[in-house]
Amino acid sequence: MKEIDVVELLVDVPEEGLKAGETGTVVLELDEDTVEVEFVDDEGYTTAQLPLRRDQLRVTWSYEG
Repeated sequence: MKEIDVVELLVDVPEEGLKAGETGTVVLELDEDTVEVEFVDDEGYTTAQLPLRRDQLRVTWSYEG
C-alpha cells in the first residue's frame, strides 16, 4: 500500500461518516502501520481525510508506473 493507491474501507468509521465499502485514495504513508486516506464525494470534494491502519483497508487499484 503506497501513495495514490485506491483503497476500500473494511470497517465503519462512524465519527467520520464513513461506512465499510467506501473507496478513498492513499495520500501519505505515515509509518509502516498507518496511511492517510482521502475520501471524496461524486463531485470531487473531500468529505474526509484521516489516518487509518493498513489492516482497515484493502487495495483495489495500484499504480504500477
